[in-house]
Amino acid sequence: MISSLSKASRFIKYNRQGFQNLVKFTTTQKRCLTVANTVLDPTIGLTDDQKELYELASTFALEEMAPNMEKWDKEEFIPKDLLEKASTLGFGKLYVSENGGGVGLDRETTSVVFEALSRGCVSTTAYLTLHNTCAWMVDAFGTEAQKEMYLEKLGNMEYLGSYCLTEPGSGSDAMSLTTTAKKDGNKYILNGTKVFISNGGDSDVYLVMARTGGPGPKGISTFIVPKDSVGLSFGKKERKVGWNSQPTRSVILEDCEVSVENLLGGEEGKGFKFAMMGLDGGRINIASCSIGGADASLRAAIEHTTVRNQFGQEISKFQNTQFEIAEMTGKLNASRAIVRQAARLLEAKVPMATASCAMAKQFATDACFDICNRSLQLHGGYGYLKDYPVQQYMRDTRVHQILGGTNEIMKLVVSRSILNSV
Repeated sequence: MISSLSKASRFIKYNRQGFQNLVKFTTTQKRCLTVANTVLDPTIGLTDDQKELYELASTFALEEMAPNMEKWDKEEFIPKDLLEKASTLGFGKLYVSENGGGVGLDRETTSVVFEALSRGCVSTTAYLTLHNTCAWMVDAFGTEAQKEMYLEKLGNMEYLGSYCLTEPGSGSDAMSLTTTAKKDGNKYILNGTKVFISNGGDSDVYLVMARTGGPGPKGISTFIVPKDSVGLSFGKKERKVGWNSQPTRSVILEDCEVSVENLLGGEEGKGFKFAMMGLDGGRINIASCSIGGADASLRAAIEHTTVRNQFGQEISKFQNTQFEIAEMTGKLNASRAIVRQAARLLEAKVPMATASCAMAKQFATDACFDICNRSLQLHGGYGYLKDYPVQQYMRDTRVHQILGGTNEIMKLVVSRSILNSV
């Protein structure tokens, strides 16, 4: 814990001046950061350093992201100017090791940062989490040459990264992927298609899982595929319900050539292990984004109910409204607790970490989508208008129940871990 806190403290001190040059605190924003001394305070139980990180990230979100999230959603583009600003604060390399040039935060503190950022835009923060996963995988598993080639540029977001596992015929059943990689002298030839790839076509580096051996997980390897690789192309931009600030395309590999030096870790057969370890952290990250979106939605609903009058009084005076707010607050706090616990277990590398991450992802993304939906309901007809951000939080959090392993699959992961121990 002492090591973790010192890392967070150095991160805060290093970035404070740059942060103050980017944003200015206002009285209103300070008041919105937390609801001190109430059960809505998102920093309950955090260390002082974690609280300060939450404040830093939350204010960045409120100043730089929230005013633009409607535009990014409507125009469907990745806000690269925002990513450049985020990179100056270390948000592109949060849990990349210090030896790898990263911030070196633990998983719980990283979760706190992603939660805070998601208050400003769930979709854009979700992409930041995926990019962080790519940078972490290169740092954790890459050869020294691969780290030298890619890690600094990924960490500084000069290169953007995409995680490429899902295929048309293998969504939840990732072990059945059919993309192949055949060794040919000093290169590999990749053939196959990856679907639902966040920032596909816009990223500079693609971490692609492909089959180098026989059936099953031990036949899968991971490759670093640069955007300019021969034989790499992209499908049309998908039209989505949410997550519109990050374009989604298929990644098409047709006799795509990469050097043998681009085999992640330099050894075949470890790609599925790398991918699953990336997913454990990814599930914590995406659940954290759901919490941030639910937090913003609930606060918007509370504000609306205190100014909207019906039948001669504020609708916050009605018992049903009060019950709704109480139930949603309970779900929000329960989500935080289970996600932060899973993050600590993942950091500790205990055997139950994978099941804990799956349980946290399933519970929090289900609960937080429900909060967003009920917050919209408290807005009445206004909640269905795009002038009000609550509908965007609802749309952006919906996909979290599907990606990273559907929540039905998460239940299987949890139940099998329990039953296999009996």
